[in-house]
Amino acid sequence: MPGSHHTKDIQKNINCCPSVALTTNTSTTTLAVRQSPQFTHTEQEQQPLMAQPDVQPEHDKKEKDPQQSARSAALQRARARFLKGVSYFSGDMEVFGKWMERQFFLLQLLDWVLRGAAQVMFVNNPLSGLIIFAGLILQNYWWALNGFVGTLFATISALILQQSRGAIAAGLYGYNGILVGLLMAVFSNGGDWYWWLLLPNIFMSMMCPIVSSALASINSRWDLPVFTLPFNILVCLHMVATGHYNHHFPQVLIQPRSELPNITWAEIDVAKLFMSVPVGIGQVYGCDNPWTGGIFIISLFISSPITCIHAVLGSAVGMVSGLALAAPFGDIYFGLWGYNCVLACIAIGGMFYALTWQVHLLAITCAFFCAYLGSAIANIMSTFGLPACTWPFCLSALTFLLITTGTNRIFKLPLAKVTYPEKNLRFFWKLKKQEKMEAERKEKEDQQRAIEDVQIQNEKEQLRLELERMEEGKITSEQPEEHVDVPQDTEEEETRPNNPTDVTVTD
Repeated sequence: MPGSHHTKDIQKNINCCPSVALTTNTSTTTLAVRQSPQFTHTEQEQQPLMAQPDVQPEHDKKEKDPQQSARSAALQRARARFLKGVSYFSGDMEVFGKWMERQFFLLQLLDWVLRGAAQVMFVNNPLSGLIIFAGLILQNYWWALNGFVGTLFATISALILQQSRGAIAAGLYGYNGILVGLLMAVFSNGGDWYWWLLLPNIFMSMMCPIVSSALASINSRWDLPVFTLPFNILVCLHMVATGHYNHHFPQVLIQPRSELPNITWAEIDVAKLFMSVPVGIGQVYGCDNPWTGGIFIISLFISSPITCIHAVLGSAVGMVSGLALAAPFGDIYFGLWGYNCVLACIAIGGMFYALTWQVHLLAITCAFFCAYLGSAIANIMSTFGLPACTWPFCLSALTFLLITTGTNRIFKLPLAKVTYPEKNLRFFWKLKKQEKMEAERKEKEDQQRAIEDVQIQNEKEQLRLELERMEEGKITSEQPEEHVDVPQDTEEEETRPNNPTDVTVTD
């Protein structure tokens, strides 16, 4: 019946809102209690005791907050000034490079040459390049001159070939030139100040950008650098083309080891052993003077402390590897076991990988691998009268840059983003932060979508329940009506034959 149906709907609405009713009753009761005199008196008594502890800390906080904010602001300003001052001479000297773009050509060329001299150690810093040239002058004037000529003409050749101006300004076309010039002077048997040596030096240095560009077109498919492969190719080419018995450009005679070296552990010189660490760093440029190696360490520290640390670690790993493989002590003292490990450890330890503890251990592992590979390549190439050069470094570093791993703690940087380890690390952190924010955003979207799905399901369920209740209500309202009508019809049918009037009419 309609009346009962409406009554049930009202009851259903009341049952669906128990919290509202309870809240209304509670608030009404609370308001009534608060309006009573007893509650007002009690609240007035308790208010001073409860309010005093809350007001006092806020008052103290208001007094302390300006002091703390002023101190933090002062520390931030001091930190920003310090970092800005350090950036003028450390890292890649970006501010100096932008200023140099507005200067005349010869000054820019000098900046490119200095950066090219430092890029042998993966350092894009003209101040470090200037200090490196000071170390070369301390070692040998003639070698320093050949290195400068090689860097200069390699850079000029890159300009003639119209290579990337940004790569030229970063010294990426000069570092192979300085190695070609230096090592041609080091392996020359003509002695110092043999001026005719400058002719093949200039020619081979100008060939460096050509070989670099050709190799870059191949290595770029795997996003790999060229390293010092042009230097290795061109120096070996020059030494094979001339050799030891040459009238114009004689080379130092290199022969394989033909007898067992005399190694007595009691005769080892610990001082020279420790001194082999800076000598190994100096041997990257072919220098055996420990003071020159120390100057190179300073130049690395100015640009990047991470690079400096890995250079020292690489040289120490080379020294330990030489002792483990029973190498002659003279070779270890001379730094021949360290220089390839230095370059390998720098390349992996923060330069082309973002520095983490896993990458740090990977760099040390690469240095050990490079030492073993260097011994093998030196033994092979000595049979052809050639030095090992930096072939071990190139092969080991390229091998470790091609590895694949499932961990995100070993992250290989895109070649276009490689600068210096500290900046590479900031790029890695920024990338991880963006990935974390993106993951959080997706998680929030998924949660919101799940909540919406649950709400839709609840609404559907409520509609279904309401429909079922409405159908049940209709059925219950129709059943009593049918029950009343049926007995009336049967009673009329039963009473009709018993009516005498109906019987007479029919008769």
